[in-house]
Amino acid sequence: MSPHHETHRTHRIGWLRAAVLGANDGIVSTASLIVGIAASHAEHHEIVLTGVAGLVAGAMSMAAGEYVSVSSQADTEQADLKRERKELADDGHYEKNELASIYISRGLDPLLAEQVAEQLMNHDALGAHARDELGISATSIARPIQAALTSAATFSIGAGLPLLIVLLTPDTDLIVPVSSASLLFLILLGMLAAYSGGAGIIKGGVRVAFWGALAMGLTAAVGSVFGTVV
Repeated sequence: MSPHHETHRTHRIGWLRAAVLGANDGIVSTASLIVGIAASHAEHHEIVLTGVAGLVAGAMSMAAGEYVSVSSQADTEQADLKRERKELADDGHYEKNELASIYISRGLDPLLAEQVAEQLMNHDALGAHARDELGISATSIARPIQAALTSAATFSIGAGLPLLIVLLTPDTDLIVPVSSASLLFLILLGMLAAYSGGAGIIKGGVRVAFWGALAMGLTAAVGSVFGTVV
């Protein structure tokens, strides 16, 4: 059989999820905050200060939240691997039969399934059970530091976009330019994320823009109704 090259995107799942979440949250939360404050008729410098504070607080919150949540996932994975390692040491024969039964349930002939299980366990018993029994693989394993840094960095970039619009816009009504630019940023982000993941770019852009518009609209309504900096 002649070798051929295949391009897959599953190896991007870990950092792509964190990057999209961070950038999307950065744009939506900061733009919504700015629009809400602008709707309350706050001063320009107050809006800038609010945006900067939202950027810093949001980036740290994203980093901490991602690190804690992904660390919990990593702890669970390590606990499962530790338990599986002990079971392999205590009763390797049972574990081989357990692995063979998994392959049988996936459609392999019992004799072939037993041969595959034996060969895979001779090569890497823990790796075979981690992948086929526990669903843990190199592409899906939890990486807390990567998730935290990626989310914080992309949140900062996303939050910086509507904040930049505020800095470049004269001391006038900021709601329209910030909302419009932020929606454009969200559409581009959704399309880029969809393209990176191999999905439909139009659907990705519309999906992100819808929720962003809803968040900014609700926050603007709050600022307008209360008429004060919140």
